[in-house]
Order: sequence, then C-alpha cells, then structure tokens
Amino acid sequence: MDNARDNFRIVVVGHVDHGKSTLIGRLLYDTGSLPQGAIEKVKRICKEKGKFFEYAYLLDAFEEEQKQGITIDTTQIQFFTTKRDYVIIDAPGHKEFLKNMISGAANAEAALLLIDAQEGIQEQSKRHGYILSLLGIKQVYVIVNKMDLIDYSKEKFNKIRAEFDSFLNTLNVFPLKYIPVSAFLGENITTRSARMPWYAEDPVLEALDLFQKERGLEQKPLRLPIQDVYKFDNRRIIAGRIETGQLRVGDQILISPGGKTTSVKSIEYWVDKDRKDEVEAGLSVGITVEDEFFNKRGEIISHLADPPLTSSMLKANLVWMGKNDLRQNKKYKLKLTTQEVECEVCSIDQVIDAASLETVTDPDRVKTNDVAQVVIKTKHDVCFDQFGENQGTGRFVLVDGYDVNGGGIISGLCSEVPISKAVRSAATAKLVTREDREQRDNQQGKVIWLTGSHEAKFDLAVTLEKELFDLRKRAYYLDHTTIKSILGIDFDGNASAEQIRRIGEAAKLLLDTGLIIIVAFGSDSGENMVEARLIIGDEDLMVVSAEAINGQNNQLDKLLNAVI
Repeated sequence: MDNARDNFRIVVVGHVDHGKSTLIGRLLYDTGSLPQGAIEKVKRICKEKGKFFEYAYLLDAFEEEQKQGITIDTTQIQFFTTKRDYVIIDAPGHKEFLKNMISGAANAEAALLLIDAQEGIQEQSKRHGYILSLLGIKQVYVIVNKMDLIDYSKEKFNKIRAEFDSFLNTLNVFPLKYIPVSAFLGENITTRSARMPWYAEDPVLEALDLFQKERGLEQKPLRLPIQDVYKFDNRRIIAGRIETGQLRVGDQILISPGGKTTSVKSIEYWVDKDRKDEVEAGLSVGITVEDEFFNKRGEIISHLADPPLTSSMLKANLVWMGKNDLRQNKKYKLKLTTQEVECEVCSIDQVIDAASLETVTDPDRVKTNDVAQVVIKTKHDVCFDQFGENQGTGRFVLVDGYDVNGGGIISGLCSEVPISKAVRSAATAKLVTREDREQRDNQQGKVIWLTGSHEAKFDLAVTLEKELFDLRKRAYYLDHTTIKSILGIDFDGNASAEQIRRIGEAAKLLLDTGLIIIVAFGSDSGENMVEARLIIGDEDLMVVSAEAINGQNNQLDKLLNAVI
C-alpha cells in the first residue's frame, strides 16, 4: 500500500434505530472491503437467530451485542477507496452509551449523521448535532435513511432537510450535503439510485471522497505530548506522537508545564533506512535531548516561540453523559492528550438542554445528556490550546470513577478564580466595597510580588512594608510564617506553581480590603508567575526583582512612587 495515501477518520452518529451499522455494513459489503470469513459469520448468526441476512451485524464485535440488537461499544473499521484510506467509527446511539461516542468522535475529521426518513428528526438526532458542534466537527453530511419506507418521496426528504437545517444552523453546523438513501437496499450507497431520479448529486461512497483533509498541521506550532520515557543503554528516549508542527535535530525546545528548556540531540530509529533529522505532525517518534531532566508522561514539548497555554484554570464547553449529575467541587479526572489529572468543576456558567436548546438559569449541576459552559480547576498545571487554535490539544474527556462520563473542548484561560453563588450573593449584599476603602485611605490596593534570591526578596519585603507604613499607607507583608500557618505551605521561599497559585488566591482575597500586599515568593526568573497573573490580574499585580532594588535608594524611591 502507498504510504503517501491520506488517512481520514469519519464518525457515524444518529438515533439507535436509524441504521448506522446497516449503512456501513452495506458500504463495506458492496465494495468488497470485508475481512475474510465475515460474511459467513454473519450468515451463521442470522441463521441461529432465525433472521434474514443483517448488514449491521458485520460491525458488531461481540455476539452478546448481536443478541441485544444494538451496538454498545464504538467500533472502528478500515475502509478504502481509490482516493484515500478511511477509518470509519460507528458510534453508539443509545443514551446510556453516548459516553462512548465522546471518545470515539474526538479524533474524527468529518461526520455522517443519520436520520430515519419515516420517523423523522428525534431528540437524539438533535443532541448528536449539538455534540458534533461542541467537538468542532464542521464537515457533516446528513444521511436520510430508509427512503424506501416513504416511497422515495422528494417532498418528505425536503421537509426533513429544511427542519434539520434550521436547527443545525443555530449551532453553527452547516451540513455540506443531505443524501437520501436506503442502506438495506443499497440505494444511493455506491451508485446513484434509479428510484430517486430527483436526486442528481453524489451517492455516499463518492461523497466521502469530497471531504477535505485538514492541511497544514505540520505548519502549526509544535505540540509533542510525551507518551513515556524509555532508558536504553545510556540514552533516555522521550517517546510520543507529534500532534502538530515539525521537529528537527538541534531545535531549541520547551518542556511544559515545568518550563524546562533544552535542545534536540537526536531523533531515534531502529534501522538505518528510517534515520531522519526532521519529523512532522502525525508521526510517532523517539528523541533524546542535550540536558538530563526528569521528564514524564503528560508533559508537552514545543518550540520556545510558540508554547502551549499552561494553567490550572480553564474554560470549556462540556457534554455530560454520566448517569449521575455533574456537580460543582466534586473530584473528577481530566484526560487531555497524555495528561491525566484530578480536577473539579468550580463554576457552571450556563447549561443548555441539548434537545430544546433552552438555557437553564442559575444552574448548580449538569444533568445527564445536557451540555454546559464551565470553568475547570485542575490539581496542578496542565498544558493545552484553545480548540480553535489546535484541536488535538484543545479536546478533553472527564472520568468519574472508571468511566468516561463527559468531554468537550477548551475555549480559553480563566482569568480569575470563580466564586460560588452563595459567596457571590454575600459579596453583593456588602455595604462597604474595596473602592470605598481605597477612597477613604487615599490609596489603591496592590499586590507587590518580589522575586529573586532568598535573602534579597525578604530584606526588601520588610523594608518596603516599613517605608509604606511611615508614609501612612496601609500595607501588609504576607510573610513566610503567616503563609505556613494559614495555608499550610512549608517551603524555603522558592514556591512551586501550585504554591504560587494558593498564595495568589490569598493575596487576591486580601485585595478586597484595599491593602497594599507584599509577598516574597518566586524564583530568580519568576517562571511560575503566570499563575499569579491569572488570579490577581495585571492591573493589581506588580512583579519586582529584589536584586534590582536592594541597596539602590533611587530604585526604591521609584518603586514607592509607582505604588502610591
């Protein structure tokens, strides 16, 4: 087989009885793409069940599923045309199996959405349309199946098309084609149907080849999620699949979220003919780097100029499929590329009923089969991109216990820590605001965050607090002892990203009193300050290098003037 051929992934979705498996089975049967012995196996099963030959059984992986008459697990099957190689994903349709569809559809480049011509548009048909929208699948064909049951009526087909188009367009989903078919009878599957002369466009097989392969993945910023690290002789080989971008020997790289920088020493190979000095998106690779770091699964390699977003707070559009409602502050596991981390939904901003598209006001949970806009807080930093910028690093799933119960796409960073409705209501009821305090005290609340060596930043912190006090300003040094007793953090001053986040939250809370807060935590380079900036905000935060101020009265005066 020609290795240069495109590989294209299509997910097939729709109501449980609308004929997804029959469509794919018929397509494979008519084009001779079935594995040896498959037809004989199906004939044997049908004979045992006393049924006619069923194309749908060609896809069912287990006899138990065949006895139930429904597809339970997501089935992936290879399919070939003269143009390209396909992976067709048959996603389950029952509500209780929709959670499998999330992981099945997550890597799809296009979708076929089936509707039964006789039954028409069902609640689940609409829900699947919404899920495709949230997963960002823009290339969609709507397949109107079982046309034989409505006597191949052009009028009924057009009515379904108009009604479903009206719904999908509100989701910014614009189907490229509506194709009328009878999957069981093979009408409009591989060749144009003589029974529907009013349909002059492509049958399903030819239409598939019209889907456009996304180009330019290798031109996007480098994203190489680390799958694992292997030790061979004296080499530590970092293994993973390049999601986007290109990588060359000698490239300077950033390993996030730790912020480690190094360069690519080699791209490994098994035999000489596979030796390469440059690799690109879609390839699974093993590399070595110049510097010895402790690298681990879940970290992401990028170029220095185009790093991924790194944070423990992210905004997302979420589809929830769990049997139990999704609730705020409950612990879940987030899976994003090769990253797995404990998380919680700290804010539910909006819930939309997937069938009616009605917005639920003041949501405190996300019910089964609903979709929501949420803020997710992870136990430690994760790396990601906005979905619109990079789909591979912008999708995720949520696991409750051992099951995938939800998933969606990342819409961006969260610039502040959300607070609960109860806390928000209490804050609204206050008669004294931060602005009132600042006006009375003739000062503006501010967080002065000192970085640098251990001694320099602590010396400057106490000096700065005394100088501001002498100037009759209300200032407070949030010192090491206070942090340890209140937040339970014990360290030598060079805090980790998680500790920086917790200190930032404490400083943000104190800002409401109108105080000038002084903190003295962070490395010489201030690497982890992105957490503090996200929580406190650039307007209220000043990051100052202690070494640039200590012992220089003119620099201290400039700092004081900037603060007051």
